Amino acid sequence: MGHGSLIMMAKKSKSDEVSAAQILAQLERLSRLSRGSSHSGGLNPAQWDALRYLGRCNRFSNSPMALTQYLGATKGTISQTVAALVKKAVVTKTVRTGNHRSVVLVLTDLGRQFLANDPLRPLEKSIENLSAKTKKRFARGVLELLEGERERQSQPPFGTCQACRFFRSAPDTCMKFEQALTSEDKALICVEQVER
Repeated sequence: MGHGSLIMMAKKSKSDEVSAAQILAQLERLSRLSRGSSHSGGLNPAQWDALRYLGRCNRFSNSPMALTQYLGATKGTISQTVAALVKKAVVTKTVRTGNHRSVVLVLTDLGRQFLANDPLRPLEKSIENLSAKTKKRFARGVLELLEGERERQSQPPFGTCQACRFFRSAPDTCMKFEQALTSEDKALICVEQVER
């Protein structure tokens, strides 16, 4: 089935049903196109995925293990990816303060510059240009699919503080880590998030 026929199926009248197989084929094609665009700036798609994660995660979740869990990758793949990013000077790798067995991955200024020019930005703009109603429905559908697949694979949710059972306000604190939370911490995703 060609790309054009997939688009035509999606544009059928509202009375026509689109099958799950057709939707999956469209999602798969969109995923392949977006991954293909991630061969840019001297980085491969796995390296871009790691940079994006490090740009989204909080200070409790910037470890190789959390990155491995988030991407659903193997330890070996993550190890090679991190080594390449360190060599390209877009990520630093240090020991976590107070825990010599834990490694911290931090974006460098160059890494943040790379993210500012993320090859997925055009797709983000396309999503932003959807009507408010379509965007809301699309977001809800994607979230339901993601949650179902995450649960099926027994993967952690990687949510934000406000939806976490460990979060306490006034003052904002993470009870899991017994740490005060900054506004930046609360806006970023955490590997230890447990939904309320």
